[in-house]
Amino acid sequence: MFKIGLAEDDVKIASLIKTGLEEHQYEVTAVPDGKLALEEFQKNPYDLVILDIMMPGLNGIEVCRELRNKNKDLPILILTALGSVEDKVIGLGSGADDYLLKPFHFKELLARLEALLRRSHKNFAPKNLLSFADITIDTYSKTVQRAGIPVELTAKEYTLLELFLKNPNRLLSRQYIAENAWDISFDTGTNVIDVYVNFLRKKIEKGFDKRLIHTKIGMGYILKDL
Repeated sequence: MFKIGLAEDDVKIASLIKTGLEEHQYEVTAVPDGKLALEEFQKNPYDLVILDIMMPGLNGIEVCRELRNKNKDLPILILTALGSVEDKVIGLGSGADDYLLKPFHFKELLARLEALLRRSHKNFAPKNLLSFADITIDTYSKTVQRAGIPVELTAKEYTLLELFLKNPNRLLSRQYIAENAWDISFDTGTNVIDVYVNFLRKKIEKGFDKRLIHTKIGMGYILKDL
């Protein structure tokens, strides 16, 4: 899991960014003060840092310069309301790798962050994409493809498939599926799990010779590429 440091004194913006990035499987530490941010980001390793400019303690430009002096490879993104050409020149000149203006669309922030991580980490892959064999799902847009062909699923079928893709080659009991896909306790008197697994199978396996979801009689189901 990639660690993101966030220096932002606006509580609402910090919460928005932190929540959004955590939904994409990033670990986020938010700090509301420039001086505290510098101490935190120098003391602990981070894969990327997002800096506001106007903060108490130290401003983002000062924090950026100090971080860059100590670490030439750390990806730094400045996120600010200061949008003049001079502001951008100063920000990038202080060592930032990118400069994004407020107000911003979260999708753009995420795209810029992932572009920086791709440059600095050869093994980086966007966390919103899950794949197994020839199935891929985008957890951000909630879309599914098999061998490049879109597959339309209901909300519950999608949740079930996502659970399987997060647990490949692992036997999932009906109780585990009920608790993690339905958030309910498993009722041994119902066949709802089996019904929805069959619904899902029909949609992702229609037109394909290879089955991916296999039944272990009396035990549960497993996503496996045989």
